[in-house]
Amino acid sequence: MSSKSLSIFAKPRSRTTMLKSQPQPGTCRVAAIQMASGPNVSANLAEAERLIAMAAAQGAKLVALPEYFCIMGVKESDKVDVKEVEGKGPIQRFLSAQAKKHKIWLVGGSVPLEASVPGKVRNSCLVYDDKGKQVARYDKIHLFGLDLGNEHYREEETIEAGDKIVVLDTPFGKIGLSVCYDLRFPELYRAMQGVDLIVVPSAFTDTTGKAHWETLVRARAIENLAYVVAPAQGGYHLSGRETHGNSMIVDPWGVVLDRLPRGSGVVVASVNRSYQASLRSSLPALEHRTIHQC
Repeated sequence: MSSKSLSIFAKPRSRTTMLKSQPQPGTCRVAAIQMASGPNVSANLAEAERLIAMAAAQGAKLVALPEYFCIMGVKESDKVDVKEVEGKGPIQRFLSAQAKKHKIWLVGGSVPLEASVPGKVRNSCLVYDDKGKQVARYDKIHLFGLDLGNEHYREEETIEAGDKIVVLDTPFGKIGLSVCYDLRFPELYRAMQGVDLIVVPSAFTDTTGKAHWETLVRARAIENLAYVVAPAQGGYHLSGRETHGNSMIVDPWGVVLDRLPRGSGVVVASVNRSYQASLRSSLPALEHRTIHQC
Protein backbone atom coordinates (compact mmCIF):
# COMPACT_ATOMS: atom_id res chain seq x y z
CA MET A 1 0.00 0.00 0.00
CA SER A 2 1.47 3.35 -1.02
CA SER A 3 2.02 6.28 1.31
CA LYS A 4 -0.39 8.21 -0.90
CA SER A 5 -3.24 5.87 -0.06
CA LEU A 6 -2.67 6.53 3.64
CA SER A 7 -2.79 10.30 3.27
CA ILE A 8 -6.56 10.36 3.74
CA PHE A 9 -6.08 9.69 7.45
CA ALA A 10 -5.42 12.34 10.04
CA LYS A 11 -2.27 12.04 12.12
CA PRO A 12 -2.90 9.77 15.12
CA ARG A 13 -2.76 11.37 18.54
CA SER A 14 -0.35 9.90 21.01
CA ARG A 15 -2.06 8.51 24.09
CA THR A 16 -1.18 9.22 27.68
CA THR A 17 0.59 6.79 29.97
CA MET A 18 -2.70 6.33 31.83
CA LEU A 19 -3.95 4.18 28.97
CA LYS A 20 -1.06 1.74 29.33
CA SER A 21 -1.91 0.85 32.90
CA GLN A 22 -3.48 -2.49 33.70
CA PRO A 23 -7.18 -2.72 34.60
CA GLN A 24 -8.03 -2.94 38.30
CA PRO A 25 -9.48 -6.18 39.70
CA GLY A 26 -13.13 -6.57 38.76
CA THR A 27 -12.86 -4.24 35.79
CA CYS A 28 -12.40 -4.73 32.07
CA ARG A 29 -10.81 -2.52 29.45
CA VAL A 30 -12.91 -1.37 26.50
CA ALA A 31 -11.84 0.75 23.54
CA ALA A 32 -13.39 3.06 20.96
CA ILE A 33 -11.50 3.64 17.73
CA GLN A 34 -11.62 6.91 15.82
CA MET A 35 -10.85 7.17 12.10
CA ALA A 36 -11.12 9.57 9.19
CA SER A 37 -11.98 6.97 6.57
CA GLY A 38 -11.86 7.51 2.83
CA PRO A 39 -13.14 5.76 -0.30
CA ASN A 40 -10.37 3.12 -0.47
CA VAL A 41 -11.57 0.05 1.41
CA SER A 42 -8.13 -1.59 1.55
CA ALA A 43 -6.54 1.54 3.01
CA ASN A 44 -9.30 1.84 5.59
CA LEU A 45 -8.88 -1.78 6.65
CA ALA A 46 -5.12 -1.29 7.00
CA GLU A 47 -5.69 1.72 9.24
CA ALA A 48 -8.31 -0.15 11.27
CA GLU A 49 -5.89 -3.06 11.70
CA ARG A 50 -3.24 -0.74 13.11
CA LEU A 51 -5.67 0.89 15.53
CA ILE A 52 -7.19 -2.42 16.67
CA ALA A 53 -3.67 -3.63 17.49
CA MET A 54 -3.08 -0.44 19.51
CA ALA A 55 -6.28 -1.00 21.47
CA ALA A 56 -5.46 -4.65 22.15
CA ALA A 57 -1.93 -3.72 23.27
CA GLN A 58 -3.47 -1.39 25.86
CA GLY A 59 -5.47 -4.28 27.30
CA ALA A 60 -8.84 -3.73 25.64
CA LYS A 61 -11.01 -6.85 25.51
CA LEU A 62 -13.91 -5.13 23.75
CA VAL A 63 -13.02 -2.89 20.80
CA ALA A 64 -15.51 -0.85 18.76
CA LEU A 65 -14.91 0.70 15.33
CA PRO A 66 -16.80 3.75 14.00
CA GLU A 67 -19.69 3.85 11.57
CA TYR A 68 -18.55 3.03 8.03
CA PHE A 69 -14.97 2.49 9.19
CA CYS A 70 -14.46 0.58 5.94
CA ILE A 71 -15.64 3.30 3.52
CA MET A 72 -16.54 6.96 3.52
CA GLY A 73 -17.03 7.45 -0.19
CA VAL A 74 -16.85 10.47 -2.45
CA LYS A 75 -20.48 9.80 -3.39
CA GLU A 76 -23.18 8.32 -1.15
CA SER A 77 -23.60 5.50 -3.68
CA ASP A 78 -19.98 4.38 -3.24
CA LYS A 79 -20.94 2.25 -0.24
CA VAL A 80 -23.51 0.46 -2.38
CA ASP A 81 -20.76 -0.54 -4.82
CA VAL A 82 -18.80 -2.36 -2.08
CA LYS A 83 -21.75 -3.95 -0.25
CA GLU A 84 -21.39 -7.52 0.95
CA VAL A 85 -23.70 -10.46 1.57
CA GLU A 86 -23.86 -11.34 5.26
CA GLY A 87 -21.14 -13.84 6.11
CA LYS A 88 -19.12 -13.21 2.95
CA GLY A 89 -16.68 -10.62 1.69
CA PRO A 90 -13.31 -9.05 2.59
CA ILE A 91 -14.65 -6.60 5.18
CA GLN A 92 -16.35 -9.31 7.21
CA ARG A 93 -13.36 -11.65 6.84
CA PHE A 94 -11.17 -8.84 8.15
CA LEU A 95 -13.33 -8.31 11.22
CA SER A 96 -13.46 -12.00 12.04
CA ALA A 97 -9.71 -12.39 11.61
CA GLN A 98 -8.90 -9.39 13.80
CA ALA A 99 -11.16 -10.55 16.61
CA LYS A 100 -9.60 -14.00 16.54
CA LYS A 101 -6.03 -12.72 16.22
CA HIS A 102 -6.23 -10.40 19.21
CA LYS A 103 -8.67 -12.54 21.21
CA ILE A 104 -11.05 -9.61 21.58
CA TRP A 105 -14.74 -8.95 21.11
CA LEU A 106 -14.92 -6.64 18.11
CA VAL A 107 -17.80 -4.34 17.19
CA GLY A 108 -17.47 -3.79 13.46
CA GLY A 109 -18.79 -0.22 13.51
CA SER A 110 -21.02 -0.56 10.51
CA VAL A 111 -20.65 -2.45 7.26
CA PRO A 112 -22.72 -1.98 4.07
CA LEU A 113 -24.63 -5.24 3.63
CA GLU A 114 -27.00 -6.29 0.89
CA ALA A 115 -30.54 -4.88 1.11
CA SER A 116 -33.80 -6.14 -0.33
CA VAL A 117 -34.05 -2.99 -2.44
CA PRO A 118 -31.73 -2.52 -5.45
CA GLY A 119 -29.42 0.46 -5.12
CA LYS A 120 -29.53 0.44 -1.33
CA VAL A 121 -27.66 -1.20 1.56
CA ARG A 122 -28.32 -2.11 5.15
CA ASN A 123 -26.11 -0.09 7.52
CA SER A 124 -25.16 -3.04 9.70
CA CYS A 125 -23.30 -3.15 12.99
CA LEU A 126 -21.67 -6.57 13.31
CA VAL A 127 -20.25 -8.08 16.50
CA TYR A 128 -17.60 -10.82 16.62
CA ASP A 129 -16.54 -12.78 19.69
CA ASP A 130 -12.94 -13.53 20.67
CA LYS A 131 -12.93 -16.64 18.47
CA GLY A 132 -13.86 -14.64 15.39
CA LYS A 133 -17.48 -15.79 15.22
CA GLN A 134 -20.17 -13.28 14.27
CA VAL A 135 -22.58 -13.26 17.21
CA ALA A 136 -24.82 -10.28 16.46
CA ARG A 137 -26.04 -8.00 13.69
CA TYR A 138 -27.95 -4.76 14.10
CA ASP A 139 -29.28 -2.82 11.11
CA LYS A 140 -29.55 0.92 11.73
CA ILE A 141 -33.20 1.81 12.35
CA HIS A 142 -33.23 5.61 12.23
CA LEU A 143 -32.03 7.16 8.97
CA PHE A 144 -30.41 10.58 9.06
CA GLY A 145 -31.83 13.52 7.15
CA LEU A 146 -30.64 17.11 7.31
CA ASP A 147 -31.31 20.34 5.41
CA LEU A 148 -29.23 23.02 7.08
CA GLY A 149 -27.43 25.74 5.14
CA ASN A 150 -25.18 24.03 2.62
CA GLU A 151 -25.49 20.62 4.26
CA HIS A 152 -28.01 18.16 2.87
CA TYR A 153 -28.26 14.49 3.78
CA ARG A 154 -30.86 11.88 2.80
CA GLU A 155 -29.79 8.47 4.07
CA GLU A 156 -33.04 6.90 2.92
CA GLU A 157 -31.87 7.35 -0.67
CA THR A 158 -29.14 4.71 -0.25
CA ILE A 159 -29.99 2.89 2.99
CA GLU A 160 -32.78 0.47 3.83
CA ALA A 161 -33.78 0.88 7.48
CA GLY A 162 -33.70 -1.97 9.94
CA ASP A 163 -36.59 -2.80 12.27
CA LYS A 164 -35.16 -4.96 15.05
CA ILE A 165 -33.69 -3.96 18.41
CA VAL A 166 -30.58 -6.00 19.18
CA VAL A 167 -29.19 -6.78 22.63
CA LEU A 168 -26.60 -9.47 23.34
CA ASP A 169 -25.13 -11.09 26.43
CA THR A 170 -21.35 -10.87 26.64
CA PRO A 171 -18.61 -11.27 29.25
CA PHE A 172 -18.87 -7.49 29.70
CA GLY A 173 -22.58 -7.53 30.49
CA LYS A 174 -25.64 -6.98 28.36
CA ILE A 175 -24.74 -4.83 25.33
CA GLY A 176 -27.22 -2.80 23.30
CA LEU A 177 -26.35 -1.97 19.69
CA SER A 178 -27.12 1.27 17.89
CA VAL A 179 -25.64 3.42 15.13
CA CYS A 180 -25.12 7.20 14.94
CA TYR A 181 -28.51 8.90 14.35
CA ASP A 182 -30.14 6.34 16.66
CA LEU A 183 -28.56 8.33 19.49
CA ARG A 184 -31.31 10.96 19.17
CA PHE A 185 -34.07 8.47 19.99
CA PRO A 186 -34.04 7.57 23.71
CA GLU A 187 -37.01 5.23 23.31
CA LEU A 188 -34.73 2.81 21.43
CA TYR A 189 -32.49 2.41 24.48
CA ARG A 190 -35.40 2.15 26.91
CA ALA A 191 -36.73 -0.70 24.79
CA MET A 192 -33.44 -2.55 25.35
CA GLN A 193 -34.60 -3.22 28.94
CA GLY A 194 -31.70 -2.34 31.22
CA VAL A 195 -28.54 -2.84 29.19
CA ASP A 196 -25.16 -2.52 30.93
CA LEU A 197 -23.25 -1.08 28.00
CA ILE A 198 -24.40 0.82 24.90
CA VAL A 199 -22.33 0.99 21.72
CA VAL A 200 -22.89 3.86 19.28
CA PRO A 201 -20.58 3.74 16.22
CA SER A 202 -21.02 7.12 14.57
CA ALA A 203 -20.11 9.61 11.85
CA PHE A 204 -21.76 12.77 13.19
CA THR A 205 -21.39 15.82 10.98
CA ASP A 206 -19.24 18.50 12.53
CA THR A 207 -22.21 20.88 12.60
CA THR A 208 -24.57 18.61 14.52
CA GLY A 209 -21.72 17.13 16.52
CA LYS A 210 -20.60 20.46 17.94
CA ALA A 211 -24.15 21.19 19.00
CA HIS A 212 -25.35 17.84 20.34
CA TRP A 213 -22.89 14.90 20.28
CA GLU A 214 -21.51 15.00 23.82
CA THR A 215 -24.85 15.98 25.32
CA LEU A 216 -26.60 13.05 23.66
CA VAL A 217 -23.91 10.49 24.53
CA ARG A 218 -23.85 11.53 28.18
CA ALA A 219 -27.64 11.67 28.37
CA ARG A 220 -27.97 8.09 27.12
CA ALA A 221 -25.45 6.99 29.76
CA ILE A 222 -27.16 8.86 32.60
CA GLU A 223 -30.75 7.90 31.85
CA ASN A 224 -29.88 4.22 31.41
CA LEU A 225 -27.19 4.11 34.12
CA ALA A 226 -25.06 2.40 31.49
CA TYR A 227 -21.59 2.72 30.07
CA VAL A 228 -21.57 4.18 26.56
CA VAL A 229 -18.81 3.39 24.07
CA ALA A 230 -19.02 5.89 21.22
CA PRO A 231 -16.42 5.44 18.44
CA ALA A 232 -16.66 8.08 15.72
CA GLN A 233 -15.36 9.32 12.42
CA GLY A 234 -13.32 12.44 13.12
CA GLY A 235 -11.82 14.62 10.41
CA TYR A 236 -12.07 15.71 6.79
CA HIS A 237 -13.16 13.26 4.09
CA LEU A 238 -12.56 13.32 0.35
CA SER A 239 -16.26 13.90 -0.24
CA GLY A 240 -15.86 17.30 1.41
CA ARG A 241 -17.69 16.13 4.50
CA GLU A 242 -16.29 16.97 7.92
CA THR A 243 -17.08 14.67 10.83
CA HIS A 244 -17.04 15.74 14.45
CA GLY A 245 -14.87 13.09 16.10
CA ASN A 246 -14.74 13.30 19.88
CA SER A 247 -14.93 9.54 20.28
CA MET A 248 -15.53 8.89 23.94
CA ILE A 249 -16.31 6.39 26.65
CA VAL A 250 -18.77 7.56 29.30
CA ASP A 251 -19.59 5.92 32.61
CA PRO A 252 -23.10 5.38 34.07
CA TRP A 253 -22.87 8.65 36.04
CA GLY A 254 -22.26 10.60 32.83
CA VAL A 255 -18.53 11.10 33.39
CA VAL A 256 -16.39 11.15 30.24
CA LEU A 257 -13.62 8.66 31.01
CA ASP A 258 -11.61 9.27 27.84
CA ARG A 259 -12.03 11.11 24.56
CA LEU A 260 -10.18 11.94 21.37
CA PRO A 261 -11.16 15.25 19.72
CA ARG A 262 -9.84 14.70 16.18
CA GLY A 263 -7.90 12.33 13.94
CA SER A 264 -7.14 8.64 14.04
CA GLY A 265 -6.57 7.07 17.42
CA VAL A 266 -7.90 5.03 20.30
CA VAL A 267 -9.69 5.87 23.53
CA VAL A 268 -9.58 3.29 26.31
CA ALA A 269 -11.29 3.06 29.69
CA SER A 270 -12.25 0.49 32.31
CA VAL A 271 -15.77 -0.83 32.76
CA ASN A 272 -16.48 -1.54 36.42
CA ARG A 273 -19.63 -3.61 36.85
CA SER A 274 -19.50 -3.38 40.66
CA TYR A 275 -19.46 0.42 40.46
CA GLN A 276 -22.37 0.31 38.04
CA ALA A 277 -24.35 -2.00 40.32
CA SER A 278 -23.68 0.34 43.24
CA LEU A 279 -25.00 3.32 41.29
CA ARG A 280 -28.12 1.43 40.25
CA SER A 281 -28.71 0.44 43.86
CA SER A 282 -28.20 3.97 45.18
CA LEU A 283 -30.28 5.59 42.44
CA PRO A 284 -32.76 2.96 41.19
CA ALA A 285 -34.20 5.21 38.50
CA LEU A 286 -34.74 2.30 36.15
CA GLU A 287 -37.03 0.71 38.74
CA HIS A 288 -38.87 4.00 39.37
CA ARG A 289 -40.18 4.26 35.84
CA THR A 290 -43.96 4.62 35.71
CA ILE A 291 -44.43 5.12 31.97
CA HIS A 292 -43.68 2.04 29.92
CA GLN A 293 -43.83 1.35 26.22
CA CYS A 294 -46.57 -0.95 25.02
